[in-house]
Amino acid sequence: MHELSIVESVVDAVTETAAKYPGATVKSVKLRVGVLASVVKESLEFCWELATVGTPLAGAALVVNSVPIVVHCAACGHDSEIEGVQSLRCPNCGELAADLRQGRELEIESIEIDEPEEQQVSGLASPRVCPERPTPVNSSQETK
Repeated sequence: MHELSIVESVVDAVTETAAKYPGATVKSVKLRVGVLASVVKESLEFCWELATVGTPLAGAALVVNSVPIVVHCAACGHDSEIEGVQSLRCPNCGELAADLRQGRELEIESIEIDEPEEQQVSGLASPRVCPERPTPVNSSQETK
């Protein structure tokens, strides 16, 4: 189950980011996970519950957004969503479309935090979303 090492990397990255907001509470973490990332959503959610116990992320929700497979066809110039990689044919013209544009993502999309009352600036809505540029998850810590 490599999902545990992935979740541990996410917990580390989010904890580091959350430290920049002293006293803030992480409400949720959104991930973008491509269909081809070989990650099981339910396993990520299960591992999240285990990995966040006793951390500043305990109780935070994990939201996993699935990213479909998109290929680019050089013949007709279209980007098309396909069901799977069994056939890399362009749904538009039928030609081979092996230029994979989307579907392998595994990144942190956003972190939603609640800042403590005394640190909130008037007019700033709470909770706040920290939309840092998507952060690829380092899964090099996978167990061998």
